[in-house]
Amino acid sequence: MSRFGPLLLAFAMALPAAVAQGDELRIGFTQDPLTLDAANHSKRETETVIRNMYDGLLTRDSDMNIHEELAESYTQIDPTTWEFKIRQGVKFHDGSPMTVEDIKFTFDRLTQENAMDGQTSPRKGLMGPVTKIEIVDDSTVRFILSAPWPILPAMLPFQEIVSKSFVEAGGAGALSTAANGTGPFKLVEWRQGDSVIMERFEDYYGGAPGIAPAGPACVERVIFRVIPENASRVAALLSGDVDFINELPVHDIPQVEASGNADVMTVNGTRTFFVSINNTKKPFDDVRVRQALNHALNKDLIIERILGGTAQALNGVMSPDAFAFNADLTEYAYDPEKAKQLLADAGYPDGIDLVIDAEGQFKEIAEAVAATLGDSGIRATVSVGEASVLNTQWDPKAPKERDLYFTSWGNGSLDPYDIMNPTLMTQARGNRSGFSNAEVDSLLKAAETEPDRAKRADMYKQAQAIVNAEAPWIFLWLPQDIYGVSKRVSGWRPSPDSRINLHDACVKG
Repeated sequence: MSRFGPLLLAFAMALPAAVAQGDELRIGFTQDPLTLDAANHSKRETETVIRNMYDGLLTRDSDMNIHEELAESYTQIDPTTWEFKIRQGVKFHDGSPMTVEDIKFTFDRLTQENAMDGQTSPRKGLMGPVTKIEIVDDSTVRFILSAPWPILPAMLPFQEIVSKSFVEAGGAGALSTAANGTGPFKLVEWRQGDSVIMERFEDYYGGAPGIAPAGPACVERVIFRVIPENASRVAALLSGDVDFINELPVHDIPQVEASGNADVMTVNGTRTFFVSINNTKKPFDDVRVRQALNHALNKDLIIERILGGTAQALNGVMSPDAFAFNADLTEYAYDPEKAKQLLADAGYPDGIDLVIDAEGQFKEIAEAVAATLGDSGIRATVSVGEASVLNTQWDPKAPKERDLYFTSWGNGSLDPYDIMNPTLMTQARGNRSGFSNAEVDSLLKAAETEPDRAKRADMYKQAQAIVNAEAPWIFLWLPQDIYGVSKRVSGWRPSPDSRINLHDACVKG
């Protein structure tokens, strides 16, 4: 037994013998969580699962409005100090009370170097210039920042509060496969690679008062079933094996709508899709090759024929709905002849060969990207891999041998800080391309603490223009999030940040 085995054994819960159909909600989900540790991942799909077991100081509703959750209220005292009043009477799933000590412990763990048993949280960058958490009294904490950071409230919904005593008793690894949150559901079992099973937390304090209805979860049990393959996920929905699915392929929309059993629900997303180019490896270290790749892609055709028009073409990083979006970026129009000329100018008159890495659920669309590159003399194939393997191969801190990676990055705050800083600053946590530009680094660093909104916007627009010219990615699109939802489900709406909040979701028997 591991050193924290007795703790986890005491905390474990047996599966109920049976649950009525109307009390169980089953989600066909694209990915298994990478971990259950809220501070040790950078994957939105992992956060989606975790966020149903953990609450944060603040949260968002389906319209992206910010609401107090574990915080009763908050105030900015001065440009570098924020104060939060903490809700009283909240319990963790093991029955222990949540206190200000748990708030401080959670954010110390997120923001301090080597705070996770010698490891620094990969989510540290999401906390910007937060340097210290001070306990004022039994119901008040203060966030101390090293510089002004106006978007702190917008970033806090991404951070979940953990139990100090649970982590200290079990060690740094206690949360990797176990959970002890304050959320509407508590963990029953994580069958890795298969499913995550949760049940209603009867002592739940009710959640954000501003998001009705507050109170315990509607259903008794939730099961996230891991179904990476698109056809299998759709088949599970249509057969009634699951109650809704994420990442519904566009070409399956008519079948779902005609089924009589399920509806299609869409929402404008906040996730930018792109093909990350290995800027550190020949021939991709030449900007002309990267620009050629952008001109070689017929993205309008893919959006029309494969995405069914449910996405918006991009020439850069940002969503058009985001703050400081630069609408004047140079368009990378589909132009095979220009792509061929750029390749020839770079010393590749006969074209190039490359491999595009992709996770299983993106296999079809990555193959479409590869096919359209062929008209420009770019011979591309697709290699499908597991997320964990690809994360290792494309680790920003390690040398990279691969060519291209079909991927995406969420921008739930719709602020440039949330997407540009982690993906484009030198060696940032999400910079898988290896892109490095001193001017971009300087602009992004200055903008993250600039209190003047107009100056801050101008800095981000300059950075977007440089990135557009340097083309570290093949710029793709901003898609709608598309769900297939059983007609048995009520009380649930999709959210632009891709969060699947099941607190208020109900199922008819």
